[in-house]
Amino acid sequence: MATSVLESVPRRSAVSSSPLARYLAIDATVPAVLFASAAIIIGLHWDIAWHRSIGRDTFWSPPHIMEQVAASVAGLFCGWRVLYTTFFGTDVDRGGGVSFWGLFRGPLGGWVCIWGTIAMITSAPFDNWWHAAYGLDVKILTPPHSFLALGMITIQLGAMLMMLAEQNRSATRGGRAALLFSVSMGLIVLMVATLFYEDAGVIHLQHRTNFIKVTAAVFPLFLIAVGRAGNMKWSATAAALTYTAIMMVLNWVLALVPATPKLAPIYHQVTHLVPPGFPVLLVVPALFIDWILARRADRNDWVTAGLIGVAFVLVLNLVQWPFASFLMSLDQPNYFFGFGYWSYSERLGPWMKQFMDVPGSSFVRGSGWVGGPDLGLVAKAMGVAMLFGMVSSRIGLAWGRWMTRVRR
Repeated sequence: MATSVLESVPRRSAVSSSPLARYLAIDATVPAVLFASAAIIIGLHWDIAWHRSIGRDTFWSPPHIMEQVAASVAGLFCGWRVLYTTFFGTDVDRGGGVSFWGLFRGPLGGWVCIWGTIAMITSAPFDNWWHAAYGLDVKILTPPHSFLALGMITIQLGAMLMMLAEQNRSATRGGRAALLFSVSMGLIVLMVATLFYEDAGVIHLQHRTNFIKVTAAVFPLFLIAVGRAGNMKWSATAAALTYTAIMMVLNWVLALVPATPKLAPIYHQVTHLVPPGFPVLLVVPALFIDWILARRADRNDWVTAGLIGVAFVLVLNLVQWPFASFLMSLDQPNYFFGFGYWSYSERLGPWMKQFMDVPGSSFVRGSGWVGGPDLGLVAKAMGVAMLFGMVSSRIGLAWGRWMTRVRR
């Protein structure tokens, strides 16, 4: 009978018997990909602050290098895990992976990280060529930037799937594996919040109807998924706290880094990197999500989605609306809250102390935004947002149920 390639490989080779080789392939991959996931989003915010404070000076800026190093770490560790599992791993190692091309075997999250690494590294020369051919970006989502963002998100999803498989294979509830899974989902929440920053992150836009609708459509999906799939009592809350903590630290650290603009037009001088701003108070509705999920573990998912969709919109806006007003009342800039820092390309003026596009308000030249809020328009927007929240919640519940079955 013909033997397969795997059967013909000796199991006790020098590589397979090396403790270091096995450690790098099996044990070190999990912290490595979690590091890569965190470094990617931290590097992205560093890059955004670099553009807002210095401008695009060279592709080989420190944040760009950090992002590409993070991608390489994820790809190299996951690639070695696939090679080790395929040719030197035990039957248990190979049984914990999925097959590709009928030969190579590795964890599902590892394959996803490898694909994300390829996308990120491929986008680098593409982006450099794009700038050489067309000059500076007039918008964020250029083809190379879109490819780069896809690679970043893919690596973060791969890291999350690896943490998830580790958690689901664990015999105990809670513990290190469950915590790492919640943290990995918190990094994804941070990435999503970054992608929707203009609709959900800018303090001056948090009293408009778009904020109410976008937050309801986006965030319940991820918080509910981790809340259902996580083996911790407060998994969604842990994910929201991860997002909050990293944003706060980024605000405090970036604001201390000296920087001066190098690219015209310069409308006002900055002396340090511009931080991203205070995070949305997602931790409050996350607490309600965990509380509701714990009490409706075996109940109808459609009813649960309806309850969470309504609760998310009410709770988030109940705390975020007055908190945004509080931030707006502060002197600018405010170091602790990371508020009131402006890009060198911004024309500063009275609008810095005003909410924009509030329901019922209008823009008057020379006076800025006047009028509002119209409570009827706000109520209508919240009704629409609740429908969005219900749909997002139902998808999150289905995704979370699927994640409870991931073992590879």
